[in-house]
Amino acid sequence: MERPALPSAPSARLQRAARVALLLGLVLLGGWIIRGFLPALGWAVVLAIATWPLVQRLQARGAAPSGVLIPALATAALALVFLLPLGLVAVELGEEARAALHWLAAARAHGATLPAWVPTLPLIGPQAAEWWTQALSAPGAAAGFLHRLSQGELIGLGRSFGGALAHRAVLFGFTLLALFFLFRDGEALAAQVQRVADRLLGPGCERLGRQAVASIRGTVSGLVLVGLAEGVLLGIAYGVAGVPHPVMFAALTAVAAMVPFAAPLVFGAAALVLLSAGALAAAVSVFVFGMVVLFLADHLVRPALIGGATRLPFLWVLLGILGGVESLGLLGLFLGPAVMAVLVMLWRDAAGTESPPA
Repeated sequence: MERPALPSAPSARLQRAARVALLLGLVLLGGWIIRGFLPALGWAVVLAIATWPLVQRLQARGAAPSGVLIPALATAALALVFLLPLGLVAVELGEEARAALHWLAAARAHGATLPAWVPTLPLIGPQAAEWWTQALSAPGAAAGFLHRLSQGELIGLGRSFGGALAHRAVLFGFTLLALFFLFRDGEALAAQVQRVADRLLGPGCERLGRQAVASIRGTVSGLVLVGLAEGVLLGIAYGVAGVPHPVMFAALTAVAAMVPFAAPLVFGAAALVLLSAGALAAAVSVFVFGMVVLFLADHLVRPALIGGATRLPFLWVLLGILGGVESLGLLGLFLGPAVMAVLVMLWRDAAGTESPPA
Protein backbone atom coordinates (compact mmCIF):
# COMPACT_ATOMS: atom_id res chain seq x y z
CA MET A 1 0.00 0.00 0.00
CA GLU A 2 1.45 3.35 -1.07
CA ARG A 3 1.95 6.02 1.54
CA PRO A 4 0.30 9.41 0.79
CA ALA A 5 2.71 12.01 -0.54
CA LEU A 6 3.69 14.62 1.99
CA PRO A 7 3.45 18.29 0.95
CA SER A 8 6.79 19.65 -0.15
CA ALA A 9 8.61 21.97 2.20
CA PRO A 10 8.35 25.65 1.30
CA SER A 11 11.31 27.05 -0.54
CA ALA A 12 13.87 29.22 1.20
CA ARG A 13 12.77 32.19 -0.90
CA LEU A 14 9.16 31.79 0.22
CA GLN A 15 10.21 31.51 3.85
CA ARG A 16 12.34 34.62 3.55
CA ALA A 17 9.46 36.52 1.96
CA ALA A 18 7.11 35.39 4.74
CA ARG A 19 9.57 36.50 7.42
CA VAL A 20 10.00 39.88 5.76
CA ALA A 21 6.23 40.32 5.48
CA LEU A 22 5.74 39.32 9.10
CA LEU A 23 8.51 41.63 10.27
CA LEU A 24 7.17 44.53 8.21
CA GLY A 25 3.68 43.94 9.51
CA LEU A 26 4.88 43.87 13.13
CA VAL A 27 6.91 47.06 12.62
CA LEU A 28 3.92 48.84 11.11
CA LEU A 29 1.65 47.59 13.89
CA GLY A 30 4.11 48.70 16.56
CA GLY A 31 4.48 52.11 14.92
CA TRP A 32 0.72 52.49 14.79
CA ILE A 33 0.38 51.57 18.48
CA ILE A 34 2.94 54.13 19.63
CA ARG A 35 2.15 56.73 16.97
CA GLY A 36 1.11 59.29 19.58
CA PHE A 37 4.51 59.06 21.27
CA LEU A 38 6.66 59.13 18.12
CA PRO A 39 7.24 62.92 18.32
CA ALA A 40 8.37 62.52 21.94
CA LEU A 41 10.76 59.75 20.94
CA GLY A 42 12.04 61.90 18.07
CA TRP A 43 12.72 64.81 20.42
CA ALA A 44 14.51 62.49 22.84
CA VAL A 45 16.76 61.20 20.06
CA VAL A 46 17.55 64.73 18.83
CA LEU A 47 18.36 65.97 22.33
CA ALA A 48 20.46 62.89 23.11
CA ILE A 49 22.48 63.27 19.90
CA ALA A 50 22.99 67.00 20.44
CA THR A 51 24.18 66.68 24.04
CA TRP A 52 25.90 63.30 23.89
CA PRO A 53 29.50 64.65 23.77
CA LEU A 54 28.89 66.66 26.95
CA VAL A 55 27.33 63.67 28.72
CA GLN A 56 30.29 61.51 27.68
CA ARG A 57 32.71 64.00 29.23
CA LEU A 58 30.73 64.02 32.45
CA GLN A 59 30.62 60.22 32.53
CA ALA A 60 34.37 60.01 31.92
CA ARG A 61 35.01 62.24 34.93
CA GLY A 62 32.45 60.53 37.17
CA ALA A 63 33.25 57.84 39.67
CA ALA A 64 30.56 55.49 38.31
CA PRO A 65 30.22 56.08 34.57
CA SER A 66 27.85 53.14 34.17
CA GLY A 67 25.42 54.32 36.85
CA VAL A 68 22.33 56.43 36.67
CA LEU A 69 23.47 59.58 38.49
CA ILE A 70 24.97 61.42 35.52
CA PRO A 71 22.15 60.48 33.08
CA ALA A 72 19.63 61.62 35.70
CA LEU A 73 21.47 64.91 36.30
CA ALA A 74 21.81 65.56 32.56
CA THR A 75 18.10 64.88 32.03
CA ALA A 76 17.14 67.17 34.91
CA ALA A 77 19.40 69.92 33.56
CA LEU A 78 17.77 69.74 30.13
CA ALA A 79 14.33 69.78 31.75
CA LEU A 80 15.24 73.00 33.57
CA VAL A 81 16.52 74.52 30.34
CA PHE A 82 13.03 74.15 28.91
CA LEU A 83 10.91 74.68 32.02
CA LEU A 84 12.49 77.84 33.41
CA PRO A 85 11.89 80.04 30.31
CA LEU A 86 8.42 78.55 29.86
CA GLY A 87 7.63 79.32 33.49
CA LEU A 88 8.73 82.94 33.13
CA VAL A 89 6.67 83.36 29.98
CA ALA A 90 3.66 81.70 31.63
CA VAL A 91 3.83 84.11 34.59
CA GLU A 92 4.06 87.11 32.27
CA LEU A 93 1.21 85.85 30.09
CA GLY A 94 -0.91 85.22 33.18
CA GLU A 95 -0.46 88.83 34.27
CA GLU A 96 -1.33 90.04 30.78
CA ALA A 97 -4.41 87.80 30.64
CA ARG A 98 -5.61 89.13 34.00
CA ALA A 99 -5.15 92.71 32.79
CA ALA A 100 -6.98 91.87 29.56
CA LEU A 101 -9.94 90.42 31.46
CA HIS A 102 -10.15 93.56 33.61
CA TRP A 103 -10.01 95.72 30.48
CA LEU A 104 -12.81 93.72 28.86
CA ALA A 105 -15.00 94.02 31.94
CA ALA A 106 -14.42 97.78 32.12
CA ALA A 107 -15.01 98.16 28.38
CA ARG A 108 -18.36 96.35 28.58
CA ALA A 109 -19.47 98.42 31.53
CA HIS A 110 -18.16 101.89 30.68
CA GLY A 111 -16.80 101.71 27.14
CA ALA A 112 -13.19 101.68 25.99
CA THR A 113 -11.37 104.98 25.81
CA LEU A 114 -9.80 105.76 22.45
CA PRO A 115 -5.97 105.52 22.78
CA ALA A 116 -4.11 108.61 21.72
CA TRP A 117 -1.95 106.71 19.25
CA VAL A 118 -4.80 105.28 17.14
CA PRO A 119 -5.52 108.49 15.13
CA THR A 120 -1.79 108.83 14.41
CA LEU A 121 -1.55 105.48 12.60
CA PRO A 122 -0.33 105.91 9.02
CA LEU A 123 -2.99 105.67 6.28
CA ILE A 124 -5.69 104.11 8.49
CA GLY A 125 -5.54 106.42 11.55
CA PRO A 126 -8.76 108.42 10.98
CA GLN A 127 -10.77 105.37 9.90
CA ALA A 128 -9.49 103.31 12.86
CA ALA A 129 -10.34 106.13 15.28
CA GLU A 130 -13.85 106.43 13.85
CA TRP A 131 -14.43 102.68 14.09
CA TRP A 132 -13.13 102.60 17.68
CA THR A 133 -15.45 105.45 18.66
CA GLN A 134 -18.49 103.76 17.15
CA ALA A 135 -17.74 100.19 18.25
CA LEU A 136 -15.98 100.50 21.60
CA SER A 137 -16.20 103.99 23.12
CA ALA A 138 -19.90 103.91 24.06
CA PRO A 139 -20.80 101.43 26.84
CA GLY A 140 -23.73 99.93 24.94
CA ALA A 141 -21.77 99.59 21.70
CA ALA A 142 -18.82 98.03 23.49
CA ALA A 143 -21.07 95.52 25.24
CA GLY A 144 -22.62 94.54 21.92
CA PHE A 145 -19.28 94.17 20.19
CA LEU A 146 -17.72 92.19 23.02
CA HIS A 147 -20.66 89.89 23.71
CA ARG A 148 -18.83 86.93 22.18
CA LEU A 149 -16.11 87.22 24.79
CA SER A 150 -18.43 86.19 27.60
CA GLN A 151 -17.10 84.70 30.77
CA GLY A 152 -18.47 81.26 29.94
CA GLU A 153 -16.75 81.16 26.59
CA LEU A 154 -13.50 82.31 28.13
CA ILE A 155 -13.80 79.53 30.69
CA GLY A 156 -14.42 77.01 27.89
CA LEU A 157 -11.41 78.34 26.02
CA GLY A 158 -9.34 78.01 29.18
CA ARG A 159 -10.43 74.40 29.62
CA SER A 160 -9.49 73.55 26.03
CA PHE A 161 -6.14 75.21 26.52
CA GLY A 162 -5.67 73.34 29.79
CA GLY A 163 -6.40 69.99 28.12
CA ALA A 164 -3.91 70.69 25.34
CA LEU A 165 -1.35 71.80 27.91
CA ALA A 166 -1.84 68.61 29.93
CA HIS A 167 -1.32 66.52 26.78
CA ARG A 168 1.88 68.40 25.98
CA ALA A 169 3.05 67.94 29.56
CA VAL A 170 2.57 64.16 29.29
CA LEU A 171 4.57 64.07 26.05
CA PHE A 172 7.28 66.22 27.60
CA GLY A 173 7.51 63.87 30.57
CA PHE A 174 7.77 60.88 28.25
CA THR A 175 10.49 62.69 26.29
CA LEU A 176 12.50 63.16 29.48
CA LEU A 177 12.01 59.50 30.43
CA ALA A 178 13.18 58.32 27.02
CA LEU A 179 16.07 60.78 27.17
CA PHE A 180 17.23 59.35 30.49
CA PHE A 181 17.35 55.82 29.07
CA LEU A 182 19.17 57.05 25.97
CA PHE A 183 21.78 58.73 28.17
CA ARG A 184 22.15 55.60 30.28
CA ASP A 185 22.18 52.98 27.50
CA GLY A 186 23.18 55.12 24.52
CA GLU A 187 26.48 53.40 23.74
CA ALA A 188 24.98 49.90 23.80
CA LEU A 189 22.01 51.03 21.70
CA ALA A 190 24.27 52.74 19.15
CA ALA A 191 26.33 49.54 18.82
CA GLN A 192 23.18 47.49 18.26
CA VAL A 193 21.90 49.93 15.65
CA GLN A 194 25.27 49.79 13.90
CA ARG A 195 25.24 45.97 13.80
CA VAL A 196 21.69 45.86 12.45
CA ALA A 197 22.47 48.51 9.83
CA ASP A 198 25.58 46.63 8.72
CA ARG A 199 23.58 43.42 8.31
CA LEU A 200 20.76 45.08 6.39
CA LEU A 201 22.53 47.79 4.38
CA GLY A 202 26.21 46.86 4.41
CA PRO A 203 29.18 48.44 6.15
CA GLY A 204 29.05 51.65 4.08
CA CYS A 205 26.01 52.97 5.98
CA GLU A 206 28.22 54.03 8.91
CA ARG A 207 29.21 57.15 6.96
CA LEU A 208 25.57 58.06 6.51
CA GLY A 209 24.93 57.67 10.22
CA ARG A 210 27.89 59.86 11.13
CA GLN A 211 26.73 62.49 8.66
CA ALA A 212 23.19 62.48 10.08
CA VAL A 213 24.52 62.83 13.64
CA ALA A 214 26.85 65.68 12.66
CA SER A 215 23.99 67.40 10.84
CA ILE A 216 21.71 67.24 13.87
CA ARG A 217 24.42 68.62 16.15
CA GLY A 218 25.27 71.39 13.72
CA THR A 219 21.62 72.29 13.29
CA VAL A 220 21.09 72.41 17.05
CA SER A 221 24.10 74.71 17.39
CA GLY A 222 23.03 76.87 14.48
CA LEU A 223 19.38 77.17 15.49
CA VAL A 224 19.20 76.84 19.26
CA LEU A 225 22.42 78.54 20.34
CA VAL A 226 22.13 81.34 17.80
CA GLY A 227 18.45 81.78 18.70
CA LEU A 228 19.32 82.04 22.39
CA ALA A 229 22.02 84.60 21.59
CA GLU A 230 19.53 86.65 19.57
CA GLY A 231 17.07 86.49 22.45
CA VAL A 232 19.69 87.73 24.92
CA LEU A 233 20.84 90.60 22.69
CA LEU A 234 17.34 91.72 21.85
CA GLY A 235 16.26 91.25 25.47
CA ILE A 236 18.89 93.79 26.48
CA ALA A 237 17.59 96.09 23.76
CA TYR A 238 14.02 95.64 25.02
CA GLY A 239 15.07 96.56 28.55
CA VAL A 240 16.99 99.64 27.42
CA ALA A 241 14.18 100.81 25.12
CA GLY A 242 11.53 100.39 27.81
CA VAL A 243 9.50 97.56 26.26
CA PRO A 244 7.05 96.22 28.87
CA HIS A 245 7.78 92.67 30.04
CA PRO A 246 11.23 92.49 28.38
CA VAL A 247 11.93 88.99 29.74
CA MET A 248 8.82 87.61 28.07
CA PHE A 249 9.66 89.30 24.76
CA ALA A 250 13.25 88.05 25.00
CA ALA A 251 12.10 84.46 25.54
CA LEU A 252 9.64 84.70 22.65
CA THR A 253 12.37 86.17 20.46
CA ALA A 254 14.75 83.32 21.31
CA VAL A 255 12.12 80.73 20.37
CA ALA A 256 11.06 82.54 17.21
CA ALA A 257 14.69 83.05 16.13
CA MET A 258 15.06 79.28 15.82
CA VAL A 259 12.61 79.38 12.90
CA PRO A 260 13.85 81.25 9.82
CA PHE A 261 12.14 84.63 9.28
CA ALA A 262 10.03 84.33 12.46
CA ALA A 263 11.99 86.62 14.80
CA PRO A 264 10.82 89.88 13.08
CA LEU A 265 7.28 89.05 14.18
CA VAL A 266 8.34 89.32 17.83
CA PHE A 267 10.63 92.35 17.77
CA GLY A 268 8.23 93.97 15.31
CA ALA A 269 5.45 93.50 17.88
CA ALA A 270 7.72 94.99 20.56
CA ALA A 271 8.34 97.99 18.29
CA LEU A 272 4.58 98.40 17.82
CA VAL A 273 4.08 98.35 21.59
CA LEU A 274 6.61 101.17 21.91
CA LEU A 275 5.00 103.03 19.03
CA SER A 276 1.59 102.75 20.68
CA ALA A 277 3.07 104.35 23.78
CA GLY A 278 4.39 107.27 21.72
CA ALA A 279 8.07 106.24 21.83
CA LEU A 280 8.78 106.55 18.12
CA ALA A 281 12.59 106.73 18.42
CA ALA A 282 12.73 103.70 20.73
CA ALA A 283 10.44 101.72 18.42
CA VAL A 284 12.57 102.46 15.36
CA SER A 285 15.76 101.65 17.30
CA VAL A 286 14.44 98.26 18.47
CA PHE A 287 13.30 97.31 14.99
CA VAL A 288 16.52 98.39 13.28
CA PHE A 289 18.69 96.69 15.92
CA GLY A 290 16.63 93.51 15.54
CA MET A 291 17.08 93.53 11.77
CA VAL A 292 20.85 94.01 12.14
CA VAL A 293 21.14 91.13 14.62
CA LEU A 294 18.94 88.94 12.42
CA PHE A 295 20.99 89.75 9.30
CA LEU A 296 24.30 88.90 10.98
CA ALA A 297 22.93 85.70 12.52
CA ASP A 298 21.23 84.39 9.38
CA HIS A 299 23.93 85.37 6.89
CA LEU A 300 27.17 84.88 8.82
CA VAL A 301 26.92 82.84 12.03
CA ARG A 302 24.18 80.35 11.23
CA PRO A 303 25.43 79.29 7.75
CA ALA A 304 28.91 78.72 9.20
CA LEU A 305 27.62 76.52 12.04
CA ILE A 306 25.04 74.51 10.12
CA GLY A 307 26.68 74.41 6.70
CA GLY A 308 30.05 73.47 8.13
CA ALA A 309 28.62 70.50 10.01
CA THR A 310 26.25 69.30 7.30
CA ARG A 311 28.58 70.08 4.35
CA LEU A 312 25.57 71.62 2.65
CA PRO A 313 25.19 74.95 0.89
CA PHE A 314 22.94 77.20 2.91
CA LEU A 315 20.18 76.98 0.29
CA TRP A 316 19.82 73.26 0.96
CA VAL A 317 20.03 73.87 4.70
CA LEU A 318 17.19 76.38 4.39
CA LEU A 319 15.12 74.00 2.28
CA GLY A 320 15.65 71.24 4.81
CA ILE A 321 14.61 73.50 7.69
CA LEU A 322 11.52 74.96 6.02
CA GLY A 323 10.44 71.67 4.50
CA GLY A 324 11.01 69.87 7.78
CA VAL A 325 8.91 72.40 9.68
CA GLU A 326 6.11 72.12 7.15
CA SER A 327 6.11 68.30 7.26
CA LEU A 328 7.05 67.48 10.87
CA GLY A 329 6.49 70.66 12.85
CA LEU A 330 9.23 71.91 15.16
CA LEU A 331 10.90 68.50 15.14
CA GLY A 332 11.53 69.02 11.43
CA LEU A 333 13.82 71.93 12.28
CA PHE A 334 16.49 69.39 13.20
CA LEU A 335 15.52 66.32 11.19
CA GLY A 336 15.05 68.17 7.88
CA PRO A 337 18.70 69.25 7.44
CA ALA A 338 19.89 65.80 8.58
CA VAL A 339 17.79 64.09 5.89
CA MET A 340 19.00 66.55 3.27
CA ALA A 341 22.62 65.97 4.30
CA VAL A 342 22.26 62.19 3.93
CA LEU A 343 20.55 62.54 0.55
CA VAL A 344 23.24 64.90 -0.71
CA MET A 345 25.94 62.48 0.49
CA LEU A 346 24.27 59.67 -1.45
CA TRP A 347 24.12 61.95 -4.50
CA ARG A 348 27.81 62.77 -4.18
CA ASP A 349 28.68 59.10 -3.95
CA ALA A 350 26.59 58.31 -7.03
CA ALA A 351 27.90 61.25 -9.04
CA GLY A 352 31.49 60.92 -7.89
CA THR A 353 31.70 64.58 -6.84
CA GLU A 354 32.78 66.21 -3.60
CA SER A 355 30.41 69.19 -3.47
CA PRO A 356 27.00 69.55 -5.12
CA PRO A 357 25.89 72.73 -6.78
CA ALA A 358 23.94 75.11 -4.57
